[in-house]
Amino acid sequence: MARVATTRRVVVSTAGAWLAGFVIFFPILWMILTSFKTELDAFSVPPSFLFFHWTTENYVTVQARSDYVHHAINSIVIAGGSTLIAILIAIPAAWSMAFSPTKRTKDVLLWMLSTKMMPPVGVLVPIYLIYRNFGLLDSLTGLVIILCLGNLPIVIWMLFTYFKEIPKDILEAARMDGATIGRELVYVLTPMAVPGLASTLLLNLILAWNEAFWTLNLSTSQAAPLTVFIASYSSPEGLFWAKLSAASTLAIAPILVLGWFSQRQLVRGLTFGAVK
Repeated sequence: MARVATTRRVVVSTAGAWLAGFVIFFPILWMILTSFKTELDAFSVPPSFLFFHWTTENYVTVQARSDYVHHAINSIVIAGGSTLIAILIAIPAAWSMAFSPTKRTKDVLLWMLSTKMMPPVGVLVPIYLIYRNFGLLDSLTGLVIILCLGNLPIVIWMLFTYFKEIPKDILEAARMDGATIGRELVYVLTPMAVPGLASTLLLNLILAWNEAFWTLNLSTSQAAPLTVFIASYSSPEGLFWAKLSAASTLAIAPILVLGWFSQRQLVRGLTFGAVK
């Protein structure tokens, strides 16, 4: 009876996991299917799931109308640059708070996290004026800076959590052997926290890739990433759903493929230190 009950629980939990996964993935699937429809089929009621006239015309139109490669390169530079700088800043910051805490460490962490609770629109005007005065509007440098600063609290929090799981005795042993702070960070701490670093890097990369508010308001054409590329298919005449879906599919394809191939490393990093 116990074995039957266990088998039943496994079947139910597996079916529930597949159902939840399908519900989460269905909007993406629907978007991909819509990208292969004509505009007429995209607006049809009731909607057709598989039985419609398949066409690649939307992708041809999107490629002809916009420079996808230019926007994709901008997204890679912005997401990659902001992630790399955030990681380089967050490692020493999280190390100092994890292994040399003070009475104010928790307050500092909470203060950093509280900055993520503020609506970005609340600081849009001063940020825009600062960027205008320093010539950072519609520049890759400006977008890298704002996305790095915006995601930095999350990066520090995640690395702080991972570093707290590393025994202090290992670092003390390295110091007794004469390791400097720099060597301790590079040769001792960083290799031990590779799973946590990888998951933090991937999560920050996804957040930077999907950021739309700042990219839409601080860029126009020269530094416009794929989020601006998608928004260009919204016009006063209305939304062209099939073309919009094609542009969205092209925009999410690189990060979707990256997430698919790195899912094991991401899960391993997110569960780092969960089991002693």
